[in-house]
Amino acid sequence: MNDFANAVGSEGPVSIRGGGTRWGVGGELDSDARVISAPTGIVELEPAEMTVRVRAGTPISELHAELAKVGQRTALPERAESTVGGALMVGESSLWRFGLGPVRDCLLQARYVTAEGEIATAGATTVKNVSGFDLCRLLVGSLGTLGLVGEALLRTVPVGDRESWFSVDGADPAQVAKTMRTALCVLWDGIITTVFLSGHSDDVVTDAETLRAHGNVTETDSAPILSPHRWSLSPAEALQFESDEPYVVEVGVGVVHASVPQPPRSVSDGVVELNRRFKQRFDPTGRLNPGRDPLNR
Repeated sequence: MNDFANAVGSEGPVSIRGGGTRWGVGGELDSDARVISAPTGIVELEPAEMTVRVRAGTPISELHAELAKVGQRTALPERAESTVGGALMVGESSLWRFGLGPVRDCLLQARYVTAEGEIATAGATTVKNVSGFDLCRLLVGSLGTLGLVGEALLRTVPVGDRESWFSVDGADPAQVAKTMRTALCVLWDGIITTVFLSGHSDDVVTDAETLRAHGNVTETDSAPILSPHRWSLSPAEALQFESDEPYVVEVGVGVVHASVPQPPRSVSDGVVELNRRFKQRFDPTGRLNPGRDPLNR
């Protein structure tokens, strides 16, 4: 972390680049900002505690490959070349959010560099620690505008004994979601409901049998193809989504993968002012990722 803090320094606009998979989120980076890389590598893996301490520049695919050796994974979304820090700063949850929860919940502790170039720590090493301000959740989705994360302590979850994709034609996706105990995600394209079941073998078999009560079930090899644009809606609104172009709804979550971008949404004055105050408090000179705006998505 010391080398990383020295690279960030205490003056001048600066930004971190991870894998670049979501580089355009939040607006265009100011051209005069220095672009640096976060440190890489797994610091400490504690399978019994179900935690892993990892540096922010580490590719998620590499992290998950190591965790797979002990039968675990994280809730971080895995895209080609995406990094731990990049995923946390963008704050988009994985396809497993229905079963594993939002990405912000997997971050237990973060070590980051402040706008003054100092190393700070947010969060705690124990899952049940609830003392103090929950700065970890504030950092997730901030696009690195409040602090530049160099190291993260993540919660891990077990990989199921059995994992399988199933599709059912003509079912009510909301009812399918209610009856599944081992589903990590429930997807719906307007006609076909696709679920990913993960858990103890007997429980997965039971859920697969339960699916048959909803319609004709087929075991598949993978998820349906997802359209490139993510819409953020309420779970109820997502189930009302209609389009002549292909789309896929994450049932129970509110995300819709659509063929066209979501129209800009208005942000209340109160939210804008709250974000301005946080930015002023954490980065009064505006040197961290200048040009990025977490409200501009």
